Amino acid sequence: MEKLDLVEGKVDWKGKTAVKYKHGGMRAALFILVTFAYENMANLHLAVNLVTYFNGILHYEVSDAANALTNFMGTGYILSILFGILADSYIGRFKTILISGSIEFLGLALLSVQAHEPSLKPPTCNVFDPTSRCEKIKSGDAAFLYISLYLVAAGTGGIKAAVPSHGADQFDEKDHREAKHMSSFFNFLLLAVCLGGVVSLTLIVWLDDHKGWDVGLLVSAIAMFLGVIVAVVGWSSYRIHVVQGTSVVVEIIQVYVAAIRNRNLQLPENAQELYETDKDKEAALEDDFLPHRDVYRFLDKAAIQRASTAQTPNPWKLCRITQVENAKIILGMIPIFACTIIMTLCLAQLQTFSVQQGLTMDTTVVGSFHIPPASLPIIPIGFLIIIIPFYDQIVVPVLRKFTGHSTGITHLQRIGVGLILSSISMAMAAIMEVKRKAVARDHNMLDAIPVLQPLPISVFWLSFQYFIFGIADMFTYVGLLEFFYSEAPKGLKTVSTCFLWSSMALGYFLSTIVVKIVNGATKDITKSGGWLAGNNINRNHLNLFYLLLSLMSLVNFIIYLLVARRYEYRSECSVVSSVHDKAVDKTKETS
Repeated sequence: MEKLDLVEGKVDWKGKTAVKYKHGGMRAALFILVTFAYENMANLHLAVNLVTYFNGILHYEVSDAANALTNFMGTGYILSILFGILADSYIGRFKTILISGSIEFLGLALLSVQAHEPSLKPPTCNVFDPTSRCEKIKSGDAAFLYISLYLVAAGTGGIKAAVPSHGADQFDEKDHREAKHMSSFFNFLLLAVCLGGVVSLTLIVWLDDHKGWDVGLLVSAIAMFLGVIVAVVGWSSYRIHVVQGTSVVVEIIQVYVAAIRNRNLQLPENAQELYETDKDKEAALEDDFLPHRDVYRFLDKAAIQRASTAQTPNPWKLCRITQVENAKIILGMIPIFACTIIMTLCLAQLQTFSVQQGLTMDTTVVGSFHIPPASLPIIPIGFLIIIIPFYDQIVVPVLRKFTGHSTGITHLQRIGVGLILSSISMAMAAIMEVKRKAVARDHNMLDAIPVLQPLPISVFWLSFQYFIFGIADMFTYVGLLEFFYSEAPKGLKTVSTCFLWSSMALGYFLSTIVVKIVNGATKDITKSGGWLAGNNINRNHLNLFYLLLSLMSLVNFIIYLLVARRYEYRSECSVVSSVHDKAVDKTKETS
């Protein structure tokens, strides 16, 4: 009976096999969620306010500041792939969290020093005054800035790579009860982002704007330090992933190399003739063997055995069928992954140009209290803090009764809802921008100086686009994390969740490219020198840019529907029956 309580493939902090009901579960996951909340508290204000820093303090043009931000964000997300590989195969997920958290803490501390020292910044100057000649940051100071900034990017990449998978490791997806808890964990992961984001978008943004960026960044560094401490405190309660020392990424590359080498060989009619190691001779877990599927058959050639096959075959010429199936799973995920890139392209605009819109508007809340434009995302985040527990505890159980899925609706359905909402959000952003510019034109304020001469229109008009996109976040990004973790091969759980961050990275980099292309294409047909050129957004054509993104998102959603219809889930482990659940619950009560 005690053996049944052991968790295969997981150990405790002493290196012994983890025991169910003693290690892992929601209690252990709570430490991970708190760590993630602190990490988001530390850096979320950078995602929405860094453009203001680059523009107002370092004297970048708005489009250059927006590109600097998206490049920083994109680098952090793309580095998550490297940290994911290291976490899965060499370092371990928990150690990756500790190392990455320490790197991010160092980067934030150095940024605080850069923001505090006058010698590391250009002289104070009003970049919005057309008569001023503002100096740019010196090359040596810029080097210090970017080293610090990209240390933060590396740290956040590692945290985002390891936290979702380490948290999901606390649950056994084969156990129907724990599978439900794992689904709740992914929902609460977004809740942790929101709770940390509330503090970041209010307190730290206020500190940035009113007490100085050095103070705001110092508080960020302290928050990151506390996050690492919380992660360490929960060490004894974790189920820790056992590092294999070999990279499944390399094994997947071997499949493609072997398939190309064997391209002229004939596939056997019986799939049983394809190469696989003998289960009886392998001291391996059942998870280490996957059944053959009749999809992407060209990869099966990597497992064709020749008559002269050696007893220990060359892995670059002959691969196990399990290796081949792992490669098929990843290949099948790529079209889903590609369809989510456009959504981050839209998100990038809410973190850059929408903040610049807010700087031109009336930020009054009550009396003399003003909301910083960078704090606008607090509106959808506040709503998400309410709706996530409601969705997880009420909506999902109701949907589960009708669909039989432990997650209420399938992962792909959840992703699709978010994609169409992102298109609607951009359409709403275009409408709001038309309204904002109409107010500027009607009041003869097209050349008004942002902040100093606010337009007579409330900044809360922008909350509509933030609100819709916040709901899209809840569906698509959480759905993607669940989808990639559930479908991925055992040795690629961390790397698979990095598909989400990689999608976001490509979205941010694509934003930089699209902004430059749009400006170049419209340079000669607009008085402003491009739809998004210059520092005066009252005279450019941001509304047309938002409309373009809305149409791109709509086309992307249609393509996604075609892709999702063709996808075959790896297994039906997410489907549960209410009869089985009741039986399990009854067993728990009697034991």
